[in-house]
Amino acid sequence: MRTIRIGSGAGFSNDRVEPGIELLEKGQLDYFCLECLAERTIAIAQKEKNLDPNIGYNPYLAYRMKKILPIAAEKHVKVITNMGGANVQKAVEKTAEIARSAGISGLIIVGVLGDDIFDRLDRYADYPIFETGERLGDLKNKVAANAYLGCAGIVQALKDGADIVITGRCSDPALFLGPLVYEFNWPMDNYDLMGKGTVVGHLLECSGQVSGGNFCVPGYKDVEDLWHLGFPYADVSEDGTIEISKLEGTGGRVDVQTCSEQLIYEIHDPSSYYTPDCVADFSQVAFEQVGKDRVRVTGATGRPRTDTLKVSVGYKDGYIGSCGLSFGGPKCFERMVLAVQTMEKIIETYYHPAEHRVDIIGYNSLYPRDLSEGFPGGAEPLELRMRVAVRDAEKEMLTMIFNEVDAFTIDGPANCGGMERHITELVAVLSVLVPREDIEISYVEEVL
Repeated sequence: MRTIRIGSGAGFSNDRVEPGIELLEKGQLDYFCLECLAERTIAIAQKEKNLDPNIGYNPYLAYRMKKILPIAAEKHVKVITNMGGANVQKAVEKTAEIARSAGISGLIIVGVLGDDIFDRLDRYADYPIFETGERLGDLKNKVAANAYLGCAGIVQALKDGADIVITGRCSDPALFLGPLVYEFNWPMDNYDLMGKGTVVGHLLECSGQVSGGNFCVPGYKDVEDLWHLGFPYADVSEDGTIEISKLEGTGGRVDVQTCSEQLIYEIHDPSSYYTPDCVADFSQVAFEQVGKDRVRVTGATGRPRTDTLKVSVGYKDGYIGSCGLSFGGPKCFERMVLAVQTMEKIIETYYHPAEHRVDIIGYNSLYPRDLSEGFPGGAEPLELRMRVAVRDAEKEMLTMIFNEVDAFTIDGPANCGGMERHITELVAVLSVLVPREDIEISYVEEVL
């Protein structure tokens, strides 16, 4: 029975590059998939594209492709990624430019379009927003609307001979499901196989998370050589037999524990994981250790896909920012408590932002505690940092509050410094479900 090997090259936009390159070089892969698009990423990218029509794809696409393309071309590995973001056309053109500059020929680069429905969003004005129930038409300052595509566009691109497939918004598992459907000619209405392919994608989509990253707790869940973490790959057979592993000699671990943790990542109901390709059922998934750093996956299945697709609608939601100020030396905790209390009183008296927090980093920023309790254990810290975070519709509100923090250097408790601030326009995301038949897939191609 034929088996193909799919490697995971990235789990988010800023993921490490070298583990993926090592896997591509040594992993004897058939496919190399990079998942680089988070929920808000594409809305932010669309905002950038509106300012400059030549950008809007993943900012690290060029850096990654310069490393990936020569190896993939030499080893005949097909690359699939959603680094197209909000500008798949320019991502395809940039990738072709990089390939030509490297002297690579014979590649077919295909971009999958169709997820961007912003230009016809008005037709859904009366549709309810999934999270709030309010009318979509009442949502102000919209900047992006992208439907989650399934694997069909990827499959067709591969049928058309693509060596590199670049998408915009699609479901994370679809990047990995596409090559399975194409290679094994799986019927897309065979929902048992769709469920099995979806669990492959779900386990690999976060790169090093399933091979020990975001898992290690020293002395409890130890992971060797985390600095040399090996990114995972899956060997998948035509009947849906799945084994997850990583390169021998790399750090990390692939076992029942790491796979179990990744399986429930972002899953609300294991029996009903809604994707564009099926409603996957992971409730009967079982893991079996079949070798060192090698786990067999069984029990995944699925049910028919829904008649709707999720659309993420990005909108401007004011401004968010934070600033910090450090206190050090004797009595720094007492001075810090006074600074926090003073800052809260200033905000309460003179300003009324939509949201704000004043925290002592390392004392109550994650786990709030009463400032009157004193420092834990009675130990006197050497240094502490105050963090003031604010969200408001008006940027000036944040600026003036942060100026108040800056003024502590002469108007506040003794001996503080190291003021820094950061303010950014907030792009938030809400969801709406639209009829599947409204979404039309199209393609752009570069042949080298």
